[in-house]
Amino acid sequence: MSYLAITFPPDFSSENLFMAVTREAQVITPAEALSRLVTGNKRFVYGNPRYGHDVTQAAATAGGQQPHSVVLGCIDSRVPLEAIFDQPFGSICVARSGAHVLDRSLIGSVGFAVAELGVSLVVVVGHQRCGAVNATVKALRAGTVSEGEIGYLVDQLAPAVREVGIDDPDAAEKAIRAHVIRTTDRLHKVESLAAAMAAGRINVVGAIYDLDSGWVEFLS
Repeated sequence: MSYLAITFPPDFSSENLFMAVTREAQVITPAEALSRLVTGNKRFVYGNPRYGHDVTQAAATAGGQQPHSVVLGCIDSRVPLEAIFDQPFGSICVARSGAHVLDRSLIGSVGFAVAELGVSLVVVVGHQRCGAVNATVKALRAGTVSEGEIGYLVDQLAPAVREVGIDDPDAAEKAIRAHVIRTTDRLHKVESLAAAMAAGRINVVGAIYDLDSGWVEFLS
């Protein structure tokens, strides 16, 4: 078995790098956390990313973390959340499922990030041309029943599709937005998150990622 040898510069100090990275990642207010994601997305879109998969940064954050946001998104391989927001190691927690469908484990993960890691912002990110939403629209139009795990996703996404209208030609794209809103609304009703929001400690927002341009649209 062979191993990759990593050589750090002579003045490298993991402790100093850890402190620098965590100071940058840690924020106080939900508004500042949101600002960091917005400006990071701009850097990503304009081709000027500041962060990447840098092993020295990974090593610097190995001793602890102080993330400012938890981002809930889809499993779609075209939507790497750390990349589209151009965030460094240790700055955001990421939770993913098909079409960001919530279950107890995901809600618990978000709650953990808020209560134990002190994040200031919860972001739900949907995206264009979501395969799970498209499959749900097709199933509802055909009147077919999907079984097993995929059936669970369809059942969870069906209310958003019905909300916009199954026969609408743009039902899939409209349902993506509706599902983001429904997901954020559900998170608003989680007791621990609602209490943190009432205290002004966190915010919960929705967003849509544009696959073609790279822009993230935050929903009001």
